[in-house]
Amino acid sequence: MTTAAYQGEPGSNSATAARALFPDGRELPCTSFEQALDAVTLGAADVAVIPVDNSAAGRVADVHHLLPESGLFIVAEYFLAIRFDLMGVPGATLEQVECVRSHVHALGQCRKILREGGWRTLVSDDTAGAAREVAELGDPRHAALAPPAAAELYGLDVLRAEVEDDPDNTTRFVVLSRDAAFAPHTGEPTMTSLFFCVRNIPSALYKALGGFASSGVNLTKIESYQMGAGLNPSRFYVEIEGHPDDERVALALHELRFFSSEVRILGVYPAHPHRTKS
Repeated sequence: MTTAAYQGEPGSNSATAARALFPDGRELPCTSFEQALDAVTLGAADVAVIPVDNSAAGRVADVHHLLPESGLFIVAEYFLAIRFDLMGVPGATLEQVECVRSHVHALGQCRKILREGGWRTLVSDDTAGAAREVAELGDPRHAALAPPAAAELYGLDVLRAEVEDDPDNTTRFVVLSRDAAFAPHTGEPTMTSLFFCVRNIPSALYKALGGFASSGVNLTKIESYQMGAGLNPSRFYVEIEGHPDDERVALALHELRFFSSEVRILGVYPAHPHRTKS
């Protein structure tokens, strides 16, 4: 039985993703991304299911630099359609609501209904945690923006369903493991995630990335971050379409290594079918 760690409480979007990926597994809710990653490192969990970006809100804060430093490997990706319901205590009405609680990202993804209601907002650590807080308060003036599963889990009434601004709202999750289980080179759509640090020389980044352009390799993500103080060279997290055993990818990686002080492949995994949706 696979134990999947995630940040959040039962009923959260991360819990939904973990259950979809490992329907027969055991869930390990964690209070932070660091705790979820540490659970895998220390052997308390087999995998961690971590959100990396959202189609409406962009990248998930802190995750882009936690992944390379975790020592774990990406073995899969999963795209989850995000749905939020506005929920309150049993018997509450929309007219009674004065304050809406949720995670900061959820509040940002449901701006239309918040403007329409004119409610004040309170930031919670987690969407499902916001639902739990409302249930514990028992006050009809407080409501939560949370995934539909949280209403049943915490005994709340749905005051309005599917209140997200974008009906195509989607969050991408990655699955991390202690073992580097790289996908075989079969010709099927594959993603490769890697970390690199350029040499401290002029135009190093331009030259390091040039191999991807000349080899026709598509970069789907590139994020930079600084480690420590001072004028240390930036580090980069990159995702590309293709397998390291593809000739074009191999050529691009060879050029990347020439202009980098460090290159580390964090994962080679099947591309999720969502990427090919029209």
